[in-house]
Amino acid sequence: MIVTRHISLDNDCIDKMEPYVEKHKGNFSAAIREIIDRAGSCSSRMNSSAIDSSLFKWVLTEVDGILVPDSVLDELIDPALIGSMRRLEEYLRRRFSELEWDIEFALKSDNDTLPSDVLVEIKGNAQKIKFVACILSQYLVKNSPEHASLEIRSVNNFSDCMKVELSRSTRNEAHRSLITFFGGMDDVIKAIKSRPDFWRAVINGHLLSNYSMVTVHRNYFEDLLANKIPLGEITIETLAKKPIQDIPLKEMLSLIKEVYETSRVADRVEIDRESMILFHNYRNKDVVEKLKKSLVTLLEANGHLYDAKSTANMIVLTHRPDVGIKINEIVSNLKISNSRVDQDLIMFMAFLKGLKNIPDIPLSLTLLGRRIGKSLMQEYERENNIKNWELQDFQKALEIIDSRLHRESEWRLDGRNLIYTVRKCNIVAEGSTFDTYVCHTIRETFKGAMGYAFGNKAELEVKKLLSHGDNFCEVVIRVP
Repeated sequence: MIVTRHISLDNDCIDKMEPYVEKHKGNFSAAIREIIDRAGSCSSRMNSSAIDSSLFKWVLTEVDGILVPDSVLDELIDPALIGSMRRLEEYLRRRFSELEWDIEFALKSDNDTLPSDVLVEIKGNAQKIKFVACILSQYLVKNSPEHASLEIRSVNNFSDCMKVELSRSTRNEAHRSLITFFGGMDDVIKAIKSRPDFWRAVINGHLLSNYSMVTVHRNYFEDLLANKIPLGEITIETLAKKPIQDIPLKEMLSLIKEVYETSRVADRVEIDRESMILFHNYRNKDVVEKLKKSLVTLLEANGHLYDAKSTANMIVLTHRPDVGIKINEIVSNLKISNSRVDQDLIMFMAFLKGLKNIPDIPLSLTLLGRRIGKSLMQEYERENNIKNWELQDFQKALEIIDSRLHRESEWRLDGRNLIYTVRKCNIVAEGSTFDTYVCHTIRETFKGAMGYAFGNKAELEVKKLLSHGDNFCEVVIRVP
């Protein structure tokens, strides 16, 4: 039965009804019905939601760091209220008054309908105001229009007061800020709930082993099984959301600490400015050596050269920018066609011997060789506009590199295999320590070039080496 009544409303009531009238395209009766339905639903919830105060405090503690589901948020605060900051503030004042939470609330903005800056001030019980700040921040981020998304810029928390500042940004940045300030545990809880059996087993394993389990990326584990030096750059790049060479050194060290400690590869990692100490309890010296080289290579991929010393239970890494600068200088010189590689290497060796605390000169030469190979391949790639490397391109590039390294070589293409033979190397005379180091450096130049062109896809098989008593070097390159 429909009953018709005449009612009178003041302007304040009409303003509060405006979002509902707009939602129903001017149908005043439909707007009134929705308001009555929501009021009844709200009343029903209030009458049935009274819980013991100690239980309520526990609930507030447990939801810290977890965002309210969107469906619950929509029931709690009408999304239509986002159209007016004034009406939203009035509604929230009334709502918290009905709940008897003893909260003082203020919402300030530079514009009522499409604000660029919003300031939320909440006073009251510490647990309650944090929960309210989370709900309201989530509401503003979720419901603000995409072209005027509100990002949380700062959260200032005092004993009985919390202030949240928001300003316009992109949708992605706005959502990221919500996770940063209020939803730190949200993804964790969702992941555990999505695969409870898996996470229960993982957690039980760590607990039963007193956190002696190691959890690493599949590629890291694959490199271990293949007897390669594992890097772990995939995990670090995923966390940083950018390529490893674009990560600032300070952030890189923090990410290494996070990844190595949480994966339990290391017991503890300490950072002192640009130096790092990794504590471990590995007993096998070969394992410690592989871990040390892994860290040095990882940091070198980030663009920084480090010394590494190992003791019984720690690895100490010291930044050596002076060596890195010298390597960059040599690589730049090698791009000049008339550059004498042997003279550059002699100068570099003299430079290394003049430094203190360089425990592993061959390691520095390894990094020099890799950077030479990579740099020359980048130059060839740029000059010849190469998008995807093929074996033929690699052969032509290496012929140019060989001319700069004063080597006589030949190539044979056998299907997807490239057979590379060095017949003569003018700057290596068998016998001296220096020549051994030079030979090592040139081999690493080849590996650096191959790694740049093909990444992990190519395989290298060494057939013969001059240093093993043969009268020529020969390797086979296989590309799938």
